[in-house]
Amino acid sequence: MTEGPAGAALTGGVALLERAINYMLGSLHLVTPAALGRPTPCPDWDLHALLDHLDDGLLALQDAVDRDHIDLEMAVEPGGDPVRRVRDRAHQLLGAWAGAGNRDLVWIAGCPVTAAIVTSAGAFEIAVHGWDVARACGWHRPIPPALAGELLDLAPLLVTEAERPDRFGVPVAVLSASPGDRLVGFLGRLPPGPAERRYLQTRAARLIANGRKVS
Repeated sequence: MTEGPAGAALTGGVALLERAINYMLGSLHLVTPAALGRPTPCPDWDLHALLDHLDDGLLALQDAVDRDHIDLEMAVEPGGDPVRRVRDRAHQLLGAWAGAGNRDLVWIAGCPVTAAIVTSAGAFEIAVHGWDVARACGWHRPIPPALAGELLDLAPLLVTEAERPDRFGVPVAVLSASPGDRLVGFLGRLPPGPAERRYLQTRAARLIANGRKVS
């Protein structure tokens, strides 16, 4: 990619985006047709609506790398299998940003934003919604600690108090030292407690023992 501080920042943002997408893709393996109507940690959204929202976000990031521009009025036309749509678009997006070269600025609503910030913000949203997808499917699939720690460092820069409670929930107290738990708690999501974790771990172990793959 590019040389110098700007190039290094973009490289880091793209790497963060790749890790977030890979985590989210793992959560998609848990989605079944019967789960699409289930509620999610995002108020007023069922799982199908959450997947449509993820698809919108991925399309915006695709436009950012293809056209240096994000259209805030753009929306995905729903249709077909939402899991396949999200998965296909995510794979396409990974390839596009990997070959982004010396991408510098992206224009959002007429304002220039660095590509590094765009990719980092995209990673933030995709990772958290990957967590939401797993929770909607009845699983606890923690965001990997290293990824969660980096996103937690970015959280105060990406989430302003003016955006609460419309876009992001009010922070909830989290006793866990896990970066993933602290990250979702910062966004108003309540991670499962010790008893629920033990139940989910036992459930996952039984499913694996019975031949079902749990990613």
